[in-house]
Amino acid sequence: MDSDGTQDARGTHASPVPRPAGPPEVPAMPPRPPRAPAMPPLPDGSAFLTWLRAPRPDAAPGVWRFGHRPRPAEEPEEIPTRQLLSGALIAFLVGWLIWSLLQNGYLGTWWWVPFDLIVPDAWRGGDSDLGETGTFIVYQGYELLVALAIMIGAARLGRWGEVWRRFVTPRFRRPEAQETRTTPEDDPAQWNELRTAGAADAAERLAAEARSGLMRDVDHARILRAWQGVRTGRHSLATFSGAVLKDGAAACLHPSGERDLPARLARHDLVTGQVRLGTTVDDARNPYAYRGTGLALGPDLLGTSLVAVGPAGSGKTGTVVRPLAESLCLHALAGRAAVVVVGAAGAGLGPADAYDVVVRIGNQESEYDLDLYGGATDPDEAAAVLAEALVGDLADPHPGSDSRRSTTVLAQLLGPFRAVHGRFPSVPELRQLLDGAPGPFAALRQGLQEAGQESLLRELDARERQMGQPGDVGGVLGDRVALLDRPAFAGFFDTSGQSRPFTLKALDHPVRVRIDLPQRGHADASKMLARLVLAQFTASVAVREDRSLFACLLLDDATGVVTPEAVRGIQRLRSGNAGVVLTLRTLDDVARPLRGPLLGATGCRMALSGLTPWDGQDFAEVWGKEWTEARDVTDRQIIAETPAGKAVHMLRRVITGKAPTARAVTVRQVERERWSASELAHGVPAGHAVLSLTDVTGEHAPPLLVDLRS
Repeated sequence: MDSDGTQDARGTHASPVPRPAGPPEVPAMPPRPPRAPAMPPLPDGSAFLTWLRAPRPDAAPGVWRFGHRPRPAEEPEEIPTRQLLSGALIAFLVGWLIWSLLQNGYLGTWWWVPFDLIVPDAWRGGDSDLGETGTFIVYQGYELLVALAIMIGAARLGRWGEVWRRFVTPRFRRPEAQETRTTPEDDPAQWNELRTAGAADAAERLAAEARSGLMRDVDHARILRAWQGVRTGRHSLATFSGAVLKDGAAACLHPSGERDLPARLARHDLVTGQVRLGTTVDDARNPYAYRGTGLALGPDLLGTSLVAVGPAGSGKTGTVVRPLAESLCLHALAGRAAVVVVGAAGAGLGPADAYDVVVRIGNQESEYDLDLYGGATDPDEAAAVLAEALVGDLADPHPGSDSRRSTTVLAQLLGPFRAVHGRFPSVPELRQLLDGAPGPFAALRQGLQEAGQESLLRELDARERQMGQPGDVGGVLGDRVALLDRPAFAGFFDTSGQSRPFTLKALDHPVRVRIDLPQRGHADASKMLARLVLAQFTASVAVREDRSLFACLLLDDATGVVTPEAVRGIQRLRSGNAGVVLTLRTLDDVARPLRGPLLGATGCRMALSGLTPWDGQDFAEVWGKEWTEARDVTDRQIIAETPAGKAVHMLRRVITGKAPTARAVTVRQVERERWSASELAHGVPAGHAVLSLTDVTGEHAPPLLVDLRS
């Protein structure tokens, strides 16, 4: 279903939320009271209209399109400033000298020949028909034409036009957004598509809201999303028009009742869906078309997933994860995306008011719990996801490996338990079963016998026979589950219905979720929970009904999370209109056999400043090589053979302090690494990163040096 921001994002429990046939006027669950807008509305809406009408030309992947001025693909050969200005000055002086010589007669009177041939004799002399004034004007006019001809010649020789374009024009250039000129036919503020479809009243209401300053960028994006539902036939035109006429810019609200975030730290453009992360450095290693342009990401790039590697303090959270989380939350308010942000408690991933669901694992005041089984009802499905979370990091990291034995062990316990109790076991119950406690096994056996579940009895018998045998993974699974069976997590992962568990099955809705992991004192449990969320995410997005809603998981610090199954899951996300953002302090946090597959599975790769040469080598290999032009310059000393030549050479040596030389330049094509390991480790300034991009259509951008602070 095309989510338009009208579905219930608060109902995130295991049971699916009923979805109405059209945009309801009242959400299924009572929304929170709407918060005051982040900024008061402008009296005339001029700022919003200027933003909406600003040019956004098509550009290469990663270019900030708002007000973008396209540049040539290749750098033009530009004359050095000193040479250009000196040439212009010399041309002016030469032209002035020629004119002075002509005026004073030093070059003869030949330049008056055209005048004598063209001008009638009656116009010459003081007693002509024109009179003295007219004759003066004729002569002065001819001299002016000659002066103009000399000036044009000097201007062409001195490249005055280039001087004007380079040094004068930029001083009088207005901002791009203010140069915009629109006609009523192509003015986006007029909502002409609605008028064409027969919703003229709704279009006029929206245009009036925009002019009066009552509409914001999130409102514009949200209403466009709802209009897409009308175009695809999911909702009727009458329902849409009625909602717009009733509520204006507040129509089709997100179930939270919010129309903006509490605060914004990054620059966003919801027309293109981009968030600006920085500026591409004007560096020779960057393609000319990218130099000096803004660098921005959107769902079209995040749909191929992103991995960012950099040491602590390099800016992964503040300059990458936080802006992306903010952008995706805005998309969720517009009904375009569902976002899950996972990080340590207090990591600075945005205020709680910016999210619909905040799961604080280990904090007893948390309003929401985390569903350990991801909302699954099939024991085999639940066992596969849980096995990946518990022992996925212990699986053989080589391609083709899996955790099938662990999945089988868990399925042998989850199936019988669900058949007897109608639910999956809690953490203490699962630990007892994995440890082989006799009481729980006897209770399960009795319940299965009473229910006549012969097939499940065989599963239970098989588990009992395997316990204690060499190579049985039940003990390892029990030890991992024991990490969650701690007093700090006593009120979490409840399966009896006493809490409000959040499940990633809710990604069918434009929901905003933040999950805080208890890393202090529970580092191993946090890694295991991060693997659990990633496994549930990749499993949930693959079976979503509404794939027009972009789903994204932002995992701040993915240490211990990358497993063989995780890499395979990331590879499948692009087809499901989903992506993940992973940050790592170093690639050493990933098993060596998985580093190449991880970098190959993600379309966007970022190396931040402070990278180690070993990590830089992995990035250099995945970015490959390119053909480039190499210039070899050789200076050869000139040997004079004549006395006059020797005297001249001696004079030059006295003046310049150097022996006269002849320069030879050799140009050849060589294949070199785009970025070497040494350059990545030592040539990336603080606050910068090297970033390569690939969008969902396959178009890519080479590694770019980006300033994340601008």
